[in-house]
Amino acid sequence: MITQAPRGVQDWYGDDMHKRSVVEKMARELAATYNISEIITPIFEHTVLFQRGVGETTDVVQKEMYTFTDKGDRSITLKPEGTASVMRAYLEHNMYAEPAPTKLYYVTPAFRYEKPQSGRLRQHHQFGVEFVGSKSPLAEVEIITLITTLIEKLGLKDAKLHINSIGCPNCRKTYNEALLAYLKQHEERLCPTCRERMQKNPLRVLDCKVETCKEIVKDAPRTIQYLDEECKEHWGELQYLLNELNIPYEIDTGIVRGLDYYTKTVFEFVNSEGFTLCGGGRYDGLIHEIDEKQDIPSVGFGMGIERILYFLEKEGVELEPKKPVQLYVGILGKEARAKAYKLVNEVRGSNLVVETDYMDRSVKAQMKYANKLGARYTVIIGTQELEENKARVKDMETGEQTELALNEIAAYIIGSK
Repeated sequence: MITQAPRGVQDWYGDDMHKRSVVEKMARELAATYNISEIITPIFEHTVLFQRGVGETTDVVQKEMYTFTDKGDRSITLKPEGTASVMRAYLEHNMYAEPAPTKLYYVTPAFRYEKPQSGRLRQHHQFGVEFVGSKSPLAEVEIITLITTLIEKLGLKDAKLHINSIGCPNCRKTYNEALLAYLKQHEERLCPTCRERMQKNPLRVLDCKVETCKEIVKDAPRTIQYLDEECKEHWGELQYLLNELNIPYEIDTGIVRGLDYYTKTVFEFVNSEGFTLCGGGRYDGLIHEIDEKQDIPSVGFGMGIERILYFLEKEGVELEPKKPVQLYVGILGKEARAKAYKLVNEVRGSNLVVETDYMDRSVKAQMKYANKLGARYTVIIGTQELEENKARVKDMETGEQTELALNEIAAYIIGSK
């Protein structure tokens, strides 16, 4: 049926579009105060970028990507997340030659073939930040602070920071050996995917959503028990900085995130029912994975716009309303159209919302429509008003009418805002 969209996508219009626009505007304005510049990357990339950057053992690459072969026989993938594309752009355009750090944000569509659920669609939208060039835990604190501030500005109350450290490749090797030894004891009860994963990347098993696997990994060794000295120091300083800034958090050793590129810090903002609002962390090896000639540390996060809207609705938070209609200009007769629309255009020039009649309605129908729009003022311009060069402006809240010369109406409306 051509009048029905595919499953897992959404048309944006009306109140939903307004709410999304408000959220994106707040995110952009906040990013600007952190001196973070916007970047827009293509909707699709070469498939190998996500295979190398996101990780071949992840659910995203194995199950969820929209991949196709183009007319040039190239494997192309609709981007499932924003980070890998930003890092590709960072390398391609030699941004590393500029003074560090490089701070970039994006608002982008992302595509994942998965079962549609609350706040997550097959085409969804992400607000994300990539902070490239710093090894300091202050980089993590900066983006955590940004998220905390955005959550406060949005008016959300039920979202708490959960943090963990998954170490670096150095200490991960020791940890993987311990985890693999544990998983082998329960191998027969693991799902087929996890039995394969445990040989290639045991850490991925901790992120499995199958109930039997979730039960098994409850007692598995934890990454923070195997951190080397450098990772311990980083982990300790991160907590110290968060404490000094009075940012509440919970240490959650179950967080490993679903993408292979994470190292050291990983975090999520989670509500009391376990729904994740956003997640991110440090990925010092990602750029090297994409381009072996470069080795640059990075931190970032992704926050689903649909997930934010779901949280806002769940908590009953009201966002900034649409700008009200300040004036409705009624038109009576063809002769009045030019003069009436000139008034419409003049008042709109002061950034006020003005509406008029495009449907040749009767005066009664126009006033009914103005009421439906919630217009603050109305005025009717017809042949008589043109002849007398004056019209009555009605205050729709008080019912009071003010007679004005036609060339005085715009200034009157603009002065009343």
